[in-house]
Amino acid sequence: MIYTLQPSGKINASIALPASKSISNRVLILNALSDSPFPVENLSGSDDTQVMLKAFESKDTIINIGAAGTAMRFLTAYLSQCEGNRIITGSERMKNRPIKILVEALQQVGAEISYVEKEGFPPLRITGRKLQGGEITLDGSVSSQYLSALLMVAPLMGKGLNINLKGNIISRPYIEMTLRLMELFGVKALWEENTVRIAPQTYIARPFKVESDWSAASYWYETVALAQGNMEVELLGLEKNSLQGDSKSAELFENLGVKTDFSSAGNVRLTRFPLDKAHSEVYQYHFVNEPDLAQTLVVTCCMLGIPFRFSGLQSLKIKETDRISALQTELKKLGYIVKSEPDGVMEWGGEHCEPESDPVISTYEDHRMAMAFAPVCLKTGKIRINEPGVVSKSYPGYWEDLKKTGFSVIF
Repeated sequence: MIYTLQPSGKINASIALPASKSISNRVLILNALSDSPFPVENLSGSDDTQVMLKAFESKDTIINIGAAGTAMRFLTAYLSQCEGNRIITGSERMKNRPIKILVEALQQVGAEISYVEKEGFPPLRITGRKLQGGEITLDGSVSSQYLSALLMVAPLMGKGLNINLKGNIISRPYIEMTLRLMELFGVKALWEENTVRIAPQTYIARPFKVESDWSAASYWYETVALAQGNMEVELLGLEKNSLQGDSKSAELFENLGVKTDFSSAGNVRLTRFPLDKAHSEVYQYHFVNEPDLAQTLVVTCCMLGIPFRFSGLQSLKIKETDRISALQTELKKLGYIVKSEPDGVMEWGGEHCEPESDPVISTYEDHRMAMAFAPVCLKTGKIRINEPGVVSKSYPGYWEDLKKTGFSVIF
């Protein structure tokens, strides 16, 4: 299926954003580990969170998490310490996403995990049992989800867990989110330099309400940045002092003509202001802490004609797709030649090529590709998005929200 998007007139809207997927998935694990009688309020309706819910509710020995990378990592660690025999599997793309680093770390602390098909990749056969814990070394430059998965089950290990991190630590705000949520559930950790220490402890059940998703908010920041003329959008349920690292959107888009006003009610008003001058200077930023914002910023800068050099993008190659390659391919359809370097750098200095006459943006089973390219219609008059249903992974109501805002969505 292909959606054709077109903008229409002045846009003023109030958007009820989806709940944070990142918080929802962590709290579901913590809720289970604390044997909580309280249901989690305002859970994300995303695919990733829904497969986590089904996994907890299911009595099946085979758990299929589809394309949900967070669920694969978190549930692998969780199931390793739950008695019973299970196989966890997923989509074809998931079967080609590496998980060896996490599996080997869990095996070092006593987990019994084997590969069903290909070495180093799902599906996994897990025989759950009490983990003894101890001390491990983990590469911090691969995926923060590996570390978060280990941290959440660490307090239940017989000896607790000391994790020594080597290399550059990516997505640090997601690790900090995990530790802050664990503390809310009664568990304390000590993070000194590159070592995280967690002693054996017991989680304490508590009611919890999930805040709105700052990652989803980033697409509305892009929309305001690309709008012609005046535009004002109110986003509901965003916390200024958020647990989410992607709240950095407010600062990053300030450089792209979007002003953020926080209200005492927990809402955010976005307004567009004219940039003072043409951006001859290169917009530089290191995305090691906020990799999920990279696609949005890359597309926005190209559409605004702002040259950039973005680094810290090495994890984009192992996401739902190789996001660096996907961005280059799809932006070329629109006439932009974006370069990349092997160490996780993307840059654009204003290079153009002949655009396709009626481009269709491929989404690569990646929700963020669809949402990062949808606002492009504000500059091009229309944009066509292939397989738009991928947004259900994190923001199921995205297309309906665009319609409410005044966009034409034709399929």
